Amino acid sequence: MADQQTPKATSSNDEIDLGQLFQMIGNGFNKLFNWFLGVFIYFKKNFFILLALVIVGGLIALGLNQIIDKKLKTEVIVKPNLESKGYLYDVVNEIQSKIKANDTTFFSGIGAEVSSFKGYEITIDQTLDKEKPDNDLEYLELLEKFQDNGLVSDIIRTEILNKSSLNHRITFFYKDAIEGERLSQKVMDYINSNSYYNELTQIYKKNALERINQNEALISQIDELIRRYADKMTAEESQVTEQRIVLDNEKELDIAQLFELKNDLIRDIERKKIELRERKEAISIINFGKPHEVQKPFFSQNFVLIPLILIAIYFFIDIIKFLNRKTKEI
Repeated sequence: MADQQTPKATSSNDEIDLGQLFQMIGNGFNKLFNWFLGVFIYFKKNFFILLALVIVGGLIALGLNQIIDKKLKTEVIVKPNLESKGYLYDVVNEIQSKIKANDTTFFSGIGAEVSSFKGYEITIDQTLDKEKPDNDLEYLELLEKFQDNGLVSDIIRTEILNKSSLNHRITFFYKDAIEGERLSQKVMDYINSNSYYNELTQIYKKNALERINQNEALISQIDELIRRYADKMTAEESQVTEQRIVLDNEKELDIAQLFELKNDLIRDIERKKIELRERKEAISIINFGKPHEVQKPFFSQNFVLIPLILIAIYFFIDIIKFLNRKTKEI
């Protein structure tokens, strides 16, 4: 008989434990609800005070924005040529150190008279290229198959330099628009006044011009061969076999290869002319921006920061009062 009553007692204990568990969960939800209700009542009770703090904070921020001078900036997008990327970053850091040291002698020497260095700053960073390089790599791999050709080797070298030399952004910060813009221009002139890179630029320009002249001379020779071939065809004196021509006392020529070589030379001339335009200086200026105001993110503005500070101070005072009341009750 005793053995038969034991399972009933165990089942009764399990029901009691489950009931206590649900009661604890219910009490937890009640406490959470009471907490939210207390927070709601607190904000409802202090709504007008908090609203007044937001308005006062906004008025204070408006007054500060009228008093504090606005900061301006000029952004210059540049592209380093002739492996001058390291030089570009070094000279920008050098100029920034001159600004921090208030070196008026240095800036006077480059023709930039500055009354005060307060608010001046110069930075540099790399612009991001969002395009995927997969197609570019496939293109370079295709060119690599023709690396025995001298013309194609030059193309490969030029393309690799173009892909590895990204654009960079030099940013000038200042307060006076006229003085700051003049300083920006003088600093860019100073950056491009390096004698070593100027000499390399002149050598590169000379070589490119000679290459263009040689290509044009070759094109003239090819045109002369084609003209002579056309004349012989007209006079029916040439010997043609499978698109090949034989001129008097000359080696057999392939007319298709002549046209292909001429097109390659024309493309090389076009490319050299573009490079001459792009590499006129060690640091090519792609875009010299106009002065404009520095725009700060919304949550860093005084209109948001000052009201939040006032509200935080009010909450802190309220917490101190609450703790004082609790200590008196104890």
